[in-house]
Amino acid sequence: MNTSYVFLADGFEEVEALTVVDVMRRAGMEVSTVSIADKLNVKGAHGVEVMADKLIAETDTTDAEWLIVPGGMPGATNLAACDALNDALQKHWLKQGKIASICASPAVVLAPLDIIRGQNATCYPSFKADLEKGGATYVDMRVVESGNLITSNGPSSAFVFAFAIVAASMGEDVASSVASGMLV
Repeated sequence: MNTSYVFLADGFEEVEALTVVDVMRRAGMEVSTVSIADKLNVKGAHGVEVMADKLIAETDTTDAEWLIVPGGMPGATNLAACDALNDALQKHWLKQGKIASICASPAVVLAPLDIIRGQNATCYPSFKADLEKGGATYVDMRVVESGNLITSNGPSSAFVFAFAIVAASMGEDVASSVASGMLV
């Protein structure tokens, strides 16, 4: 199994990013957090500071299993402004790589890159128009799987989002086992 990457920018939604990392690691998946800045410390939207595992400048996503984009504001806007991340996402998508995105990021990060065009997707409700403008069909659900794309609507669905990623990679049994162990 290849490494997956969760990209962090100042203003990221802590629950969305860290829940995914925690659940994936509990499932035995290899996942690293990546700061898009030139520093490892990244401050979340609610003041929680985390130290990323690596910098984007030293991250090779060529063989990545998942590229994961959390939401939060202004985190999603900061992610969307990162050329290196945009390039990695587009290259990964063009080779049928798996991408997961939650909250504002499906609309703010993925839509301008044409990654969601023609896909069923969800996002934070106030970004629905941006998602549709990007060519996606908005689905009012907590988590939507569409081919190699998983999207989710916000912080309250972070666990469901994380388990969907695990299930897509390792199967429903593994995802259910991890969920059971976490009393979810």
